[in-house]
Amino acid sequence: MASDSAQKRWYLVYSKPRKEELARVNLERQGYPAYLPMMRTPRRKLGRRVIRVEPMFPRYLFIHLDTETDNWAPIRSTLGVVSLVRFGMLPSAVPDDLIASLRERDNASGIQDVPLNTFERGQRVRIEEGPFMGYEGIYLAQTGQERVHILLDIVGKAARTQVDVEHLGPAD
Repeated sequence: MASDSAQKRWYLVYSKPRKEELARVNLERQGYPAYLPMMRTPRRKLGRRVIRVEPMFPRYLFIHLDTETDNWAPIRSTLGVVSLVRFGMLPSAVPDDLIASLRERDNASGIQDVPLNTFERGQRVRIEEGPFMGYEGIYLAQTGQERVHILLDIVGKAARTQVDVEHLGPAD
């Protein structure tokens, strides 16, 4: 159904809620190349940090179509798909370099690791896990891949400590 013509472009598909993967699988079963950028991201669930793999753009995925030879009609009736994203009457093409840029960030499993919160020196932060949970401090520096130095004010005295970056959040 799909061709290798030079007329191929990437287009944006709008899916049903939480059905992006279903839409991708069913589009590919019909011969349409599809790309669903996935990311690994830390979340809090019941006070615990968990890592989830989820779509980078909830309800959206990309499909590679030829404007001249591909039959676009089956796309909107594909299980999991709502429609192609359109601006006016025409489906909206996505720049090839955007897809290339997204794919460059994929790891061997096709998943992108989203960096944890990045903080700037002097920014107020809150410790969300561990023995200092609930304390606020000042971000000083990153010491390694997953550890940071922060300055805490404990009982009126400044104390420098090191914590896991994943235990920090911005202070409100």
